[in-house]
Amino acid sequence: MKKSLILLGMSLLAACGVQKTELPLLPEEAFQTTVDGKPVALYTLHAGDITMQVTNYGARVVSLWTPDREGRYEDIVLGYESLDRYIDNRGERFLGAVVGPYANRIARGRFTLDGIDYPLDRNENGNLLHGGASGFHRARWDVIDDRGGLTLRLESPEGDAGFPGNVRVQVRYTLDDDGTLTIDYTGVTDAPTPLNLT
Repeated sequence: MKKSLILLGMSLLAACGVQKTELPLLPEEAFQTTVDGKPVALYTLHAGDITMQVTNYGARVVSLWTPDREGRYEDIVLGYESLDRYIDNRGERFLGAVVGPYANRIARGRFTLDGIDYPLDRNENGNLLHGGASGFHRARWDVIDDRGGLTLRLESPEGDAGFPGNVRVQVRYTLDDDGTLTIDYTGVTDAPTPLNLT
């Protein structure tokens, strides 16, 4: 009995000494700047064992830390260590971003809707790719709610990249204690227009 109590006591002391892993999160100052005269920042969300960082430049997820089955934490999304790398990047431009107004390619950079031909900004071998050179991934989004998650909104005016209609897009990121990341998109327009977000 005495031996069992000693082992139990040692186990409790060992458990009290265990601390949650200190995550090497991206520093907020590496994302604090202005884009088109509007502030850009980094937001950190925690729930259960998950930590996520999001910037309102492109409404992009820049890090997502989660433990593996042995409890070792890893960042499981691709991304860069500072906002400058996203802004001045000529390589992979879409990492973690909300892509739109049209994710994918529109061949020859034009489409016809209700009998009207719409020429679009071409940014990839004569096609429109992921909303063009000034797509949603390059926009500064407004943070409208950061309680229990993060909600961002973007107003895309008629004619943006050649698309018809004024479009209001919203994305909400939430983390649940059970390890679930939920991304909810909504889009409202005042005219028929293609809208394909990712």
